[in-house]
Amino acid sequence: MKQLKELLNNHKTRSAWSKGVKAFAFDLLDNLEGRDITKENLLNGASDWSEYSYGGCGFIYDQDIAEHLSTPSELKARKGGDWQPSKQETWLDVQARALGQACSLILRLNRKVK
Repeated sequence: MKQLKELLNNHKTRSAWSKGVKAFAFDLLDNLEGRDITKENLLNGASDWSEYSYGGCGFIYDQDIAEHLSTPSELKARKGGDWQPSKQETWLDVQARALGQACSLILRLNRKVK
């Protein structure tokens, strides 16, 4: 786990989105509590990342999600998270997408450790 966190810490990020995904990856790892690093364990009982997100396992407030994944200009344009990110997605949908990417990042980096 230590090597994986070190690899994750050294993973380069450029955008607000990728920084948010990386932060979600650290959160997911912290929630593992000594269990094996598998998608099922990362989901913590949820069937998918949407259920994880809507079930309250991630952030529950739109503003928190928006701050976590948006640039300052995007945050301003969405009124700090008061406005939904698009007509097709809610902030919880966006969080679910980011969590899925965080899971993929963890699993990819974990293969390098092994």
